[in-house]
Amino acid sequence: MYYIYVLESDIDKSYYVGYTNNVERRFFDHNHSEHITYSAKLRSWKLKAVFEVKGGLSEAMKAEKFIKRQKSRSFIDKICDKDTIELPMAQLVRAPHMRD
Repeated sequence: MYYIYVLESDIDKSYYVGYTNNVERRFFDHNHSEHITYSAKLRSWKLKAVFEVKGGLSEAMKAEKFIKRQKSRSFIDKICDKDTIELPMAQLVRAPHMRD
């Protein structure tokens, strides 16, 4: 099972979108990794949304790429406010553990 996740930086409120098969591990990595990366510079991160990808790795990669290509904070805000979103390449469903 793969997921699309959206992180929000406590530093500048920017978003980071990624995909993974282990959300908890990736969230920990973004906040604690010793590697100097984009996400390391903007720590600390909070988990804004998690979407389950219907399909495998390929669909997760396509969905992440689609979201990033939008280059739009308002687009990410909109998808974070919905339980289900449909993208041209993949159908995403809000992961059950992320529901309010």
